[in-house]
Amino acid sequence: MKVRTTLKACVLALALTTAPYSSIHAATPADQMIIGMSMNNLLSLDPAAATGLDVATIGANLYDMLVELDAKDPSKLVPALAESWKISDDGRTITFVIRKGTKFQSGNPLTAEDVAWSLQRVLKLNMALATTWKSYGFTAQNAEKFLRAPDAQTFVMELPEPTDPKLVLYTLGASPSAFILDRKKVMENDKNGDLGNAWLTTHAAGSGPFKLDDWRAKDSLLMSRFDGYWRGAPKLRRIIMRHMTESQSMRLMIERGDIDLAVGMSVSDIQALKGNKDVAIESVKRGTIYYVAVSMKDPKFADKRVRQAIRSLIDYEGINKTIMPHYGILHQRPVQSGLSATLSNPGHKLDVPSAKKLLAEAGHPNGFKTTIRVLSDPPFMNIATNLQSTLAQAGIEASVISGTGNQIYGAMRDRSFEIIVGRGGGGAEPHPHSSLRALAYNPDNRDEAKLTNFQGWRTSFFSPELNQVIEKAEVEKDPIKQITLYQDAQKIYDQQVGAIMPISQMIETEVKRKDVRNLISHPSATTRFREVYKQR
Repeated sequence: MKVRTTLKACVLALALTTAPYSSIHAATPADQMIIGMSMNNLLSLDPAAATGLDVATIGANLYDMLVELDAKDPSKLVPALAESWKISDDGRTITFVIRKGTKFQSGNPLTAEDVAWSLQRVLKLNMALATTWKSYGFTAQNAEKFLRAPDAQTFVMELPEPTDPKLVLYTLGASPSAFILDRKKVMENDKNGDLGNAWLTTHAAGSGPFKLDDWRAKDSLLMSRFDGYWRGAPKLRRIIMRHMTESQSMRLMIERGDIDLAVGMSVSDIQALKGNKDVAIESVKRGTIYYVAVSMKDPKFADKRVRQAIRSLIDYEGINKTIMPHYGILHQRPVQSGLSATLSNPGHKLDVPSAKKLLAEAGHPNGFKTTIRVLSDPPFMNIATNLQSTLAQAGIEASVISGTGNQIYGAMRDRSFEIIVGRGGGGAEPHPHSSLRALAYNPDNRDEAKLTNFQGWRTSFFSPELNQVIEKAEVEKDPIKQITLYQDAQKIYDQQVGAIMPISQMIETEVKRKDVRNLISHPSATTRFREVYKQR
């Protein structure tokens, strides 16, 4: 039966892919939602290795978490697999009561042992998503000691080092690393001790509202309703995600009703749809930041004056006015906007004369040659070409190298780049530490440390002074003092000219058919489809 269901879905996806634009319009099925989106950055479905916003959305529908962040108020924690939790008086232990009677899609019971094993697995594999947990003091060696299940309904998380327990709870409600896996199912597919990593790259083993039917890289992903879901079966029978990179194609298909939701459309196509009574345009602010980053492994960029020059050669106003509408809003701090600790923008502007003076002082009176790595998708490429033009005004000849997420961010993870236009910065947790940890904090600058999920490490930016302030703020229990410390960290980062230069805070603009109901895009990208339906 499962094969038949998958084949039907594949046939439908193929039909949609090959249908000519001149064919007769037919609305999508009432019990299915079809999404057009770029899958260029979708590299693995394994929660231990899954990076990027797209995989967070997919995983949030295949898996459950202990807690969730409320979509309308991300600072609010909502019970999920954990019915309740308690923080010890010293803030070092969080005890969770696991919901009884919950089952995985395989039929296996979900217990606290699955919870403990899922989190232990992230650390033992030591892939990209382990970095956050390691920053809390967890390691592959101590994971079983500090992440344990004394009985089937109790999960205990003991914090190896002092930290803000609320930040840890936010991570449990926002990070794909906190998706709870079916231990028995995964281990049935273990190969040579990989804890099921190879299998989970293209499969899933969760308890979420939808089951994974099929994923074909850069083609389509198909999910079907899990009727045994503990919250009750979802209203939609199937979710179909289609790899689409041409904005105009998405616009035509959303107008015709051939897709229900379009993500990643160009500004011009979104603007053109504003008068269409059959569609709705909605935006949500993400915690991630668009930035220009330089590698301080390169001697040129290790010089603070050169970094200052680059910062003065970014046309912040022009980029945000002409390129970023529907993608982002002007933001120049390493902490996401909207938090009580976030400082106002420092006011950096395009200043070519100042940049030229700084370059001359640094020994580059005629500029130099360099490369800009960038995703081929909008708005990244548009930002890169704008930067290429303004760098040229100061004599810096930059060649643009475009590619997929693996090619571009892979070079950044390997610390083998010069300039990159990217997007990142944590921000899934509504806490200043989330952003600073991702963009600025770097406790170990050695190549062999491989702190690949710390973008400060990727750029080789290393500031013991800044690290100390961030670490102090993390454990400060007085809210006012903690805010002051996080503000001090932002000032230090700006004074030292951090290697990552924020230009805009991300806005995700989606276009959907107006008959789609209860679709609430989540600021942390863990958008859930379990309550979505179509009103026809």
